[in-house]
Amino acid sequence: MDKPEILVITGPTATGKTALGALLAKELGGEVVSADSMQVYKHMDIGTAKPLPDEMLGVPHHLLDIIQPWDDYSVAQYTSDAAQCIDGIRERGKLPLLVGGSGLYIDSLLSGRGFTARGDASLRRKLEAQYDETGGEAALARLGEFDPESAAKLNANDKKRIVRALEAYIVTGKTISQHDRETKALPPRYIFTKYALTFSSRAELYARIDRRTDSMIARGLEGEVRGLLDMGVSPESTAMQAIGYKEMASAIRGESSMDEAVEKIKMESRRYAKRQLSWLRRDTGAKWITWDGEPDIAGAATRLGAVR
Repeated sequence: MDKPEILVITGPTATGKTALGALLAKELGGEVVSADSMQVYKHMDIGTAKPLPDEMLGVPHHLLDIIQPWDDYSVAQYTSDAAQCIDGIRERGKLPLLVGGSGLYIDSLLSGRGFTARGDASLRRKLEAQYDETGGEAALARLGEFDPESAAKLNANDKKRIVRALEAYIVTGKTISQHDRETKALPPRYIFTKYALTFSSRAELYARIDRRTDSMIARGLEGEVRGLLDMGVSPESTAMQAIGYKEMASAIRGESSMDEAVEKIKMESRRYAKRQLSWLRRDTGAKWITWDGEPDIAGAATRLGAVR
């Protein structure tokens, strides 16, 4: 196999991706490209577990803090931005390390998918408003008129994917189903090796998620969310749908108690980790690193560096 052009460090939340990615990049003379759909937003540091300066180990990290929290950001924008970063890193003779847990972002970048690059933000908002007005069943029925294959796979409550499918067809004239078939026939954009982190014990993973949530609360997550709301960021914005922000905003508005919000954050984070694992297990090419207890970041970096 050809030498990888990119190393990918991924896995569910709270598995040590950030630490391993930074250390491996330092040892290999690389640079990190974030693959986290929420760390792109400015002023959202605690709840997104954005790496602190000392955690970066002096390694350049890209695609952090690049847009305001009231702005829209899409998979297409990410693939374009990340590809530019990777090209720049390789031109400098460095190794790009793609690090994060947003599976759709990672897979879209690596495969070269780009149909949403011609997306239309104003059309998307219009479709979202129509969904809210007429309901999910009506929106799904509309999708079924031209893309019954996708409609059959979606639930009427899945607003984001239904709107995405409608937008894609209106803008490109191709259904997502057709696009997926076409892109699967294309060669990957890069030669890469993907490492996925996990724990041998699901209970250990969930316990780490709970502890990290408690740490976020102690570090001031409530104040961070209050600051965003004071800046005028809408609770309905994409950024505020991130786990931790949505629940905390609800508590701040008095719709739940703070204790209830914290427990909801833990529950939603555990559910998200489960979805991340399900997504990754479909990738037969991923190489798994399974922690039996406390992650051995230094040992893993040494092993992966030797393989590289």
